Amino acid sequence: MKTLAKYLIGILALNVVLFGLAADSSAVSLPTIQFGMEDSSETEKVSSSLQVLFLLTILTLMPSFLIMMTSFSRVIIVLSFLRQAMGTQQTPPTQILVGLALFLSFYIMEPVWTDVNKNALQPYLNEQISQTEAMDKAQVPIKAFMAKQTRQKDLALFINLSSGEKPKTSKDIPIQALIPAFIISELKTAFQIGFLIYIPFLILDMVVASVLLSMGMMMLPPVLISLPFKLMLFVMVDGWYLTVGSLMKSFA
Repeated sequence: MKTLAKYLIGILALNVVLFGLAADSSAVSLPTIQFGMEDSSETEKVSSSLQVLFLLTILTLMPSFLIMMTSFSRVIIVLSFLRQAMGTQQTPPTQILVGLALFLSFYIMEPVWTDVNKNALQPYLNEQISQTEAMDKAQVPIKAFMAKQTRQKDLALFINLSSGEKPKTSKDIPIQALIPAFIISELKTAFQIGFLIYIPFLILDMVVASVLLSMGMMMLPPVLISLPFKLMLFVMVDGWYLTVGSLMKSFA
């Protein structure tokens, strides 16, 4: 009751203070925000407004670009397979895996970002090229990275399904066909690496299950016994070094 009374008194005091500030408008000036649309006869204002709207749209889609057009999807899928293979449930936590995948993706994509910044972003900020030219130049290194990691079979699938002209070189590949082909190629590669990761842990589970069955301990879960041996094996072979190293080499 005392806590409730103090809470009510605090709210009452806050209302008194706000009422006093509102009564004395000369003491405190509060900012106001206005929303609205008005006609404009100047082309520059309309153009700048459209550019701001376009930029905000790109920012909302940025997480999708980060996941689908970089190495992030392969890295996070492989790390998820590794956690499931060890059977450690939520260890490492999902936040740790996502953070590790992000930093590994930044490291892998660093040459691409450097190329985009040098040939597209900096000339555009220095007003040396237009926005359209900057976007065209920014696509070149990103498309080169995705094309290098995409299987020809997956790329041919989407190119044959499109009604446009068939590209003659890798630079002519349309981005709308390259992105989905890159995604399914990344999924296949990630599942292949995840299968190879599962094999040693699966063999260890089978050995532990056979030993428990031969000892007549059929009611004891084999996963409970094999977990410490999995962790010991993973630490002894320096599993994180091997896993991350294999992931980095897969993009070489």
